[in-house]
Parts: sequence; structure tokens; C-alpha cells
Amino acid sequence: MFEQFRIVTDPVAGSVGLSAIFASLSLLTLFLLLGVLRMRAWMAGLISLGVALVVAVAIYEMPVGQALLSASEGAAFGFFPILWIVLNAIWVYNLTVVSGHFDVLRRSMERVSPDMRIQAIIVAFCFGALLEALAGFGTPVAVTVVMLMALGFRPLHAAAVALIANTAPVAFGALATPIVTLGTVTSGALGDPRLNTDTLGAMVGRQTPILAVIVPLVLVAVVDGRRGVKQTWPAAVVAGLVFGLAQFVASNYISVPLTDIVASLVSAAAVVLLLRIWHPAESPDLHASPSEPDQVAPSSGTTRQVVRRDAPAEVARAYAPYLIIIAIFSIANLGPIKEALATEPWTVVFPWPGLDIIGANGKPLASTSFTFGWLPAAGTLMILAGILTAVVLRIGPLAALRAYARTYAELRHAIVTVMAVLALAYVLNQSGQTNTLGELFAAAGGVFLFLSSILGWIGVAVTGSDTSSNALFGALQVQTAAKAGLDPLLLAAANSSGGVLGKMISPQNLAIAASAVGMAGKEGDLFRRVVGWSLVLLLFMCVLVTLQGTPVLGWMIP
Repeated sequence: MFEQFRIVTDPVAGSVGLSAIFASLSLLTLFLLLGVLRMRAWMAGLISLGVALVVAVAIYEMPVGQALLSASEGAAFGFFPILWIVLNAIWVYNLTVVSGHFDVLRRSMERVSPDMRIQAIIVAFCFGALLEALAGFGTPVAVTVVMLMALGFRPLHAAAVALIANTAPVAFGALATPIVTLGTVTSGALGDPRLNTDTLGAMVGRQTPILAVIVPLVLVAVVDGRRGVKQTWPAAVVAGLVFGLAQFVASNYISVPLTDIVASLVSAAAVVLLLRIWHPAESPDLHASPSEPDQVAPSSGTTRQVVRRDAPAEVARAYAPYLIIIAIFSIANLGPIKEALATEPWTVVFPWPGLDIIGANGKPLASTSFTFGWLPAAGTLMILAGILTAVVLRIGPLAALRAYARTYAELRHAIVTVMAVLALAYVLNQSGQTNTLGELFAAAGGVFLFLSSILGWIGVAVTGSDTSSNALFGALQVQTAAKAGLDPLLLAAANSSGGVLGKMISPQNLAIAASAVGMAGKEGDLFRRVVGWSLVLLLFMCVLVTLQGTPVLGWMIP
């Protein structure tokens, strides 16, 4: 029988300040190992987890058994539903690669417009958002960089465009995995009924859509400077406005997991329709010169490219997986079906065996209960989508299974990383270390409203993942908000919305982009290209969140 544990926020000499020094050790270790020593993420995660366990046992006097059980629950949540979503989503993407239909999709996009600035919007922003919606975790950057290079973009421009585009959709990436994680780690922190996936998704859907309006304009500016903005602003504005509007509507009224899928497809369709009645005044040749691959070729009027034409049936098959996913998730999110799937035997809620923790308020922690929705889980629905995709793309069972096994093999380090970070988050939250940091930050009062987005930005910049940042700081944000008299829902959402802007400067994403364009080792050059945009957009988000915490924009909070 394991010993019960009660959370104490000031275990060191009754001082929150002194206790916070120890409570922050595991996070500082993680940041140091990742950001300074450039250690592999899975190793850094495991070492930081070890530090958190030592602090929990030695400083917070958490029984060893309770500490290990807390870590095990976090690791289990890291796999289901988090990795369960990611693995199966990437499998669906891999099926399109195996069948050759990913290339068909790429060629379909090339034919939309010969203008490279428009191509940056369609490929990096719209299609990148679709990849983020399905897979996330670096996949959009890796894929869109290669596509942009194939279209003739200069290496650094291709990498910078892909990184900047991978912002607005990140919060709802991998079928809203960051929001699902945020809802789980915050739901038991205060007992606030609004801290759930649907309401948090709705709040984030009232922040990132405004960001989405700006990003396409930034992309054309990066590709072709002021001339690009002047000549292609109609396409950029249409893409951003439609994406933002669709993101708001989907996250608030349709389905949080489907948000980016709907927004990306609707935005791409809007740009395609616009191009039927409008074209830029000129389409300068911005292709990389063969002799100087990172220099702009002289302008020579309109760019003309010969693109292989695929049969309409093959193009339809290339788009079919995404339509299948939308159909399955739409059906699963219909009111009666969603309610039925949320009950036994499809969804089982049970206390984590042996875990017995009492919060500082004297009540049992809600986070010690584990929800196992094996059928309605987004990952399970993705498996069904994958099976139907294999049928439509005419992929045999053995080939589909080999692709599934390869997906696990390719992501083996990511699996360890995510499980370690979630285990770390659970130990921090259930041992009281997060509570201690929350009390410390609460001393900042209303100023923390402005700083909350920065905390999320730091988390993503270091870990490379909005999911990891939400796991680490979600509970801290809501506890700080409660103590400082701020809205917990707003600050929890700000952690995720501010975090997306740290994605473009995270070492992992920089390494992925640099490697994809054959410039490994020049991550510093790429960092200097995008850090300014990251900081400017972060400042914009900080101001937006601050205004949402006042009567000026307070009406935006659900």
C-alpha cells in the first residue's frame, strides 16, 4: 500500500522564494541541456525527469512510490493520447508518400500559379498548415522546405519561409494535441469547468486567427521585399483572412481537432478562386541562379514553368486522405455520437493505481484519474482514416503495415522525448513544484498578463514543441492567474498562443530546416533571418493578450 502524499508549496524553511529555487531546477536543467549544451532532446528529457524526481522526494518529501507513480501516469498520457495521435497521423502522411500521391499533390499546387510569392503562400502557409494539422512535430518544416526548393527557392529563403509559416497553425497541430495536453494538465489545477479542451481551443481560436492574418504578408515580404507585398497583397490578405476566420469558426463551433484541417483547405481554396479573377501585375523570376544558389536571378518578366500534368483521378486520390479525415472526425463530433463515445465501454475513466495525492486545498487531485477513450481518441480515428486511405490509394496491407512499423522506428527518439517531458510535467504538478512557482510568479500581479505569452514562447523555443510547453507551464499559468486575480482560461490559452511564435527559433526546427536545404551547421544564419519576426509577432501577441485581460477586449473571452 502506497503512502498518501499532501502537497506543500513552501517546503524549504516555510519560504516560497527559497522553495522556488529547487522547484525550478528541473526546468533549468532542461533549458540548459537543450539550449546551451545542445543535448539530444530525449536524453535531456530523461535527465530533467530525474532531477524533478530527486527534488520531489528530497525537498518536497513526496514518497518515492508516489513520485514514480506520478511519472508513470505522465508517461502513459504522453503515449495515449498524445503520441497515439502523432504516430497515426504521420502514418497517414507516409501512406501518401509510399503511393506516390504526395508528389501528385505537390504538382497540383505548382500548377495553381507560376508566381513564387503565391507559391510561398500556398505551399508554406496553406499546405504547411495542413501538414501541421495532421502530424506537427517538425513535419511541416521538413516537407515544405523540400517542396519550396523544388520550386526554385533559394535555400535560406526556403528555410525562412517554411519556419515563419509554421506559426499560426501550431496551437492546433497534430489534431490539436497541444490543446488536448493543455486541457489535461490544467483541468485539475483549479476545478474551473472552463479548463477543458473545447473551451481552451475556443479561446486560442480567438488569438491565433488574428496572427494568421499577418503571417502571409510576412511571407511575401521575406520572398520579395516591399515589391512582393505591394504586388501580391490581395492573395496574402485573402489567405490570412480566410484562414483566420475558418480557424475561429472551426475551433469555436465545429471541432477543435479539425480546426487546422478546415482552415488550411478553405484558405487554399480561397486563394485558388482568387487567382481565377486576379493575377499579380508581374511575376518576377526569383529562382535561384545555378551558379549562385543563394542569389536572386535578374527579373525577366513572367516566370514560365513546365509542370507534369497528372490524371484528374490521381489528383482526386491525392486529396482523398484529407477529405476522409474530415469526414471521419466530423461524424465522430456530431452531438449524439460524441456523447455516446464519451461513455463506457468506449471511454473509461479510472484512478491511476496506487496514486493517492491530496492538493494544498485538502482535496484529492483530479489529475490522478486517467481517461482512456480508446475509440473516440483522435489517434484511433486516424487509424480508421489510414485504413480507408490505403484502400483509396491502392496500397496493399503488407505495404501499409511496413509503413506503420517504419513510422514507429523513425519516431523512436520522439516517443521517448514526449513521454519523458509529460512524466516531468506530472511530477512537477503533483509534487507541488508547479504550485510553488505559481505563487512566486503571482507576485508580479497584473504584469504577468503581459508576460504569460513570453513564458509559452520560451517553452517552445527551448523544447521545440507547443505540446511540451503546455505540459510544462499550463498548470503554472492557471495557478498563477488564480493567485494574481487574473483569468486562468486567458493565461492558459496565452501559453499556447505565445508558444507558437517560439517554434521558428527552436534549435530543433532550425536544425530540421537547415538540414533540409543542405546547410547543416549554418543554423545561426537562419536564426538571424527569423528571430526578428519571432520577436515582433510575440510583442503583438503579448499586447493582444493584455488587452483581452481588460475591458477593451475582455468580451473575446468565452
